Amino acid sequence: MQDADLRAGAENLLVTCGGLRAGDHLLILREDPANGYYDAAIAGAVMESARALGIDAKCEVLAFDPMGAALPPALVARMKAADRVLFLSRSGDQIRFSKDMQGIRPIMSYALDAGMLASGFGRANYQGFVALKDAVNALMAAAQHIRVTCPLGTDFSGPGAAYPKSGAADVSVTRFPMSVFAPVPAQGFSGVVMQDGFLVGTGSKFYDPYGCGLREPLAVHFRGSVLERFEGHERDVHCARMHYAKVGKQFGLDAMTMHSWHAGIHPGCAYGMAAAENFERWSGAAFGNPRLMHFHTCGHYAPGEISLNVLDPTIEMDGAAVWKDGVFDPHLVPGGTEVLAQFPCIKAVFDAPAQAVGQGPGGRLAS
Repeated sequence: MQDADLRAGAENLLVTCGGLRAGDHLLILREDPANGYYDAAIAGAVMESARALGIDAKCEVLAFDPMGAALPPALVARMKAADRVLFLSRSGDQIRFSKDMQGIRPIMSYALDAGMLASGFGRANYQGFVALKDAVNALMAAAQHIRVTCPLGTDFSGPGAAYPKSGAADVSVTRFPMSVFAPVPAQGFSGVVMQDGFLVGTGSKFYDPYGCGLREPLAVHFRGSVLERFEGHERDVHCARMHYAKVGKQFGLDAMTMHSWHAGIHPGCAYGMAAAENFERWSGAAFGNPRLMHFHTCGHYAPGEISLNVLDPTIEMDGAAVWKDGVFDPHLVPGGTEVLAQFPCIKAVFDAPAQAVGQGPGGRLAS
């Protein structure tokens, strides 16, 4: 890791994403590194770069609440007084769909450590990926037919993305790096998702157990917003039913629901540890790679409380495989070629995509 790369990643976060200038006030809310989620070095790198840019940056530790309780009023007042608020904390993920952020300009960092910030994931131009995300959203919405498959047998299809009339359903928190398109509502889609390895939470609430291991690939059949049934190893089917029932009861949810799905668009996103070593960290960091797509289930809202995750999807829109076995081809997205031409740093991550996304032995997702 080069110091210059780390500075470039921090400036991409602060300036290109955050729009901060000299004299602006930045409040950084960081999670205690002892939690094992964010490392200590990323906050120091951002603070150092902010000060070098003349930004008035202050940092405080925010106690992490696994259930995502409301933030203290005094803290909310400090957040409103800042030009931008940067979450180096899972708390930012928990409020990402909240309407309570009115008057606050939060940024949630999915770069969890200094290495991720200094990599192509952190350095590739933020605005360029926003343009690419918007182009994918438009393509999804305009499609007449979308079909999704994977090597293990995932196969579902439906019409174009039925985004709300106000636009693609997105979050109230700026996400850095921009690494997914807007969640596609499940309405109109039906088929089967083959879930390998485990069921896992979504980053909304951190309950115990957060992950539910599977012996074999589990077939999850759905139609629209309803999860109809599980098929597979008898023990896996039993565990899936019990896990959904437990989480649904814990949070008062209609458990057997499918809300929406989306895939990664940022091939610079890498996750070198096996997912099973830390399900919480994996579920909040690896999803931006095009090799992964995930589904928001267990709750009639995004992100729900249980996610399904598919490795190496193929996503065909009107017959064109825009994702092919986990490889996203931006040239098949109107405007995508222009984005790569305008931003060589984005072209570089597409030319050498990260392959590590938390696979276990044998290259598959495993518990």
